[in-house]
Amino acid sequence: MTSATDNLQPNDLRSGIAPLRAKWGWIVALGVVYLITGIIALGSVVMATVASVLVVGAMMIVAGVAEVIGAFQFKSWGKFLLWALLGVLYVIAGFVTFENPLLAAALLTLILGASLVASGIMRIVLAFSMKEQTPWGWVVVSGIITAVLGLLILARWPVSSLYILGMFLGIDLIFAGVSWISLGFGLRRHH
Repeated sequence: MTSATDNLQPNDLRSGIAPLRAKWGWIVALGVVYLITGIIALGSVVMATVASVLVVGAMMIVAGVAEVIGAFQFKSWGKFLLWALLGVLYVIAGFVTFENPLLAAALLTLILGASLVASGIMRIVLAFSMKEQTPWGWVVVSGIITAVLGLLILARWPVSSLYILGMFLGIDLIFAGVSWISLGFGLRRHH
């Protein structure tokens, strides 16, 4: 059985990209906005940290409300109460995030640092289990860098919680901006 992607011809791909080529300027403009926003975020990492934590808090409130609404789908009281309680806890955590964003940033940074250390260790273990394949050395390097980054974050915690999330947000926005700009100019070049 073949899927729709197996039947794609080169002309189909070109015709799919054609609308994007006509909008290359908008794509470059989007990239410039991302780039400028990332530079602003790096210029004020504490404010970017607070902004990112507030967005997380808002998403927790939305998710909590959705979970409470979803709880009404269950027929048994046990599942309903458990699901509703989980939703209420999400909502409460979201409001606590709004009340004290720096405390929330400290907790999120602690979780981020620990997750990076665990992820780095898992990549190293994975790399040594795939030694026969070619990129295992790069996976080890990636794991070491990730684990060291996590350890650096944890070593400076809780002070690092003031700037780490904002710095990551700024760097991510800059890379996304550069990616959109290059995509836009690439589409223009092939127009």
